[in-house]
Amino acid sequence: MRYTYIGFQDKIEKISLTENIRKNISLSESGLQLNEIIVSENIEKPNIDKPEMSVNKITVSTIKKMPVILGETDILKSILTLPGVTNAGEGQSGFNVRGGAADQNLILLDEATIYNSSHLFGFFSVFNADAIKDLKLYKGGVPARFGGRVASVLDIYQKDGNSNNFHVNGGIGLISSRILAEGPIVKEKGSFLVAGRSSYAHLFLKLTDNKNSAYFYDLNTKLSYKLNDNNNLYVSGYFGRDVFSLNQSFVNTYGNSVLNLRWNHLFNDKLFSNLSMIYSDYYYGLTLDFIGFNWDSGIKNYNIKYDFKHYLNDKTKLTYGLNAVYYDFNPGKIDPINSDSSINPDQLDKKYAFEPAFYIDAEQKVSSKFSINYGLRYSLFYRLGYQEINVYANNQAVIYDNDLKIYEKATPIGTRKYGSNETIAKFSNLEPRLSMAFILDENQSIKASYNRMSQYLHLISNTQSPTPLDVWAPSDNFLKPQILDQFAIGYQRNIKSGKYSLEIESFYKDVKNRLDYIDGADLIANNAIEQVVLPGKARAYGLEVLFRKNEGKLNGWFSYTLSRSEQQTAGRTQKEIGINNGNWYKTGWDKTHNISITGIYELNDKWSFGSIFSLQTGQPVTFPNGQYIYQGISVPSYGDRNTNNLPTYHRLDISATLSPRNNADKKIKGEWVFGIYNLYSRRNAASISFRQNADSGNNEAVRLSIFGIVPSVTYNFKF
Repeated sequence: MRYTYIGFQDKIEKISLTENIRKNISLSESGLQLNEIIVSENIEKPNIDKPEMSVNKITVSTIKKMPVILGETDILKSILTLPGVTNAGEGQSGFNVRGGAADQNLILLDEATIYNSSHLFGFFSVFNADAIKDLKLYKGGVPARFGGRVASVLDIYQKDGNSNNFHVNGGIGLISSRILAEGPIVKEKGSFLVAGRSSYAHLFLKLTDNKNSAYFYDLNTKLSYKLNDNNNLYVSGYFGRDVFSLNQSFVNTYGNSVLNLRWNHLFNDKLFSNLSMIYSDYYYGLTLDFIGFNWDSGIKNYNIKYDFKHYLNDKTKLTYGLNAVYYDFNPGKIDPINSDSSINPDQLDKKYAFEPAFYIDAEQKVSSKFSINYGLRYSLFYRLGYQEINVYANNQAVIYDNDLKIYEKATPIGTRKYGSNETIAKFSNLEPRLSMAFILDENQSIKASYNRMSQYLHLISNTQSPTPLDVWAPSDNFLKPQILDQFAIGYQRNIKSGKYSLEIESFYKDVKNRLDYIDGADLIANNAIEQVVLPGKARAYGLEVLFRKNEGKLNGWFSYTLSRSEQQTAGRTQKEIGINNGNWYKTGWDKTHNISITGIYELNDKWSFGSIFSLQTGQPVTFPNGQYIYQGISVPSYGDRNTNNLPTYHRLDISATLSPRNNADKKIKGEWVFGIYNLYSRRNAASISFRQNADSGNNEAVRLSIFGIVPSVTYNFKF
């Protein structure tokens, strides 16, 4: 029997199968000094015979070798090197998958939903790589156990603490540091893990009497305890906050808090279960001292999941279960700072919802050449009171002015009051899932998948990427659930016994009820958001290529995506023109071409190097197509949405890691990581704005670039 795990030494032992045997195995970390040993079993090659496609995995050990901005290992930045994954631009938060919006991604940390995945408005992710065990990104072929989003699922799990020995590791960087401690609570039965991280660049500003600041901090925890051979308990949590302040007169605080209590039970050798009780909270707070008010908003959810894995035989595995989520939405509350403030306290209508779901999934090996995964998810959504709902003539919250050819807010003709937990709106959807693999030979296969998914939450935002001020809203009689249908077909091949691998996929996805906003929509503190939105539809299609070199001193991957992402909001009647005259137009996250080349070179046991080159089509934008003069001022006029693009985006990042050769003899082992972000200092455009020059009176376009060349150095340690 051989026991393997990436980043750890293999363990081999002989066993005698004369009776049922239960064994607990402990593996040791791989010794980097054994540079003559080539481990060929633990490479990140595609699984040819498994009916799984549109799924990418990157090990944390690989992520830590990739160059990143400001020396901080970043999980979200690493997945941007994969085909089909982009972001809205430099310094932007969130990520986009196969032409989907950032709010269409389900991000899970130990099964708990993360609503904002970024620190410092996108410069860092909320995931501390030291505390992460593994991650998996589902771009399609999503298993039936996942639901609630229509673009992707990023499933991340934290490490279990070491139940045998106490260890500490961390890192000290130019603007942030981190530390992790793990060890046994009861030897071989219970363990703990605690990891903390914080930035401190704002402290240097105070030395110059600069009263502005921007910083973040977060905490990861996990407790594990083995009750007996059949029962295990886990408690994991995350808490993070960002603080952005301008001279104390503008203070912005936001962040996530999650907690998961999980019970793992083994009924017998063929049936396993996991029962999880999960709490998730996203908070946004704003203080404007010069106006005199505090603002806070957010979303909380309480989730219970009960999942089962049932191995019927060596060819068929069932996965089934249920989960139920209760949502508490706070669109916004305003309070005066003190008695001198002229602001009156106000609370936007709180909203509540309940989302239960049931699923069953089967993975079956039909023959030696053909395997299939098929499942069904049944989801329901109840929009609940307590709330007073506007009533509109003809049930139209947005009206169309045929003379001016514009959409306007409708005036309510009355209201209807719903009591506590009374159902305001109800939805239900069947979500079939199917993926299959046909094996051509031991090194290549053809795969295909189809999945339908429903999303009952909407992110109310008019920016290309999420911002802390964005507000989540539940589906109701005006905001219908988004419904996705996605088809994909692909080819996978392992070359030279897995030394190289090739994955090619083509996809098409269609989304119903994708919201768009009327011109001039006011989204901030809007208690009647239905008056500024219209339902539309979206589509995306493309081709993805991923070529990997998996072995040797030099390894890495090349990814290329050719795709198109479009949206259409047609008129509701023949008289209406819709948005953009009812024509299809590019979404704000459409990237026709996206190329990423990642290389990692192990020179020897002392030095290793990493590099990433990225090139992608510029972000779609709307430039002026003319101008008019009003009271002596030149005012730009705009045409159809997103008909233009920012300049092509590209940059090169490099890094070098120095591990002293005498590390093996020391109790405290250290390494130095040197990096350069944007090596040739490309001034990529984050935006282009248009204005009239105050001196010359001429019109001019002004490019905003966030980063030039950024060097960094980090010292990592462990003992």
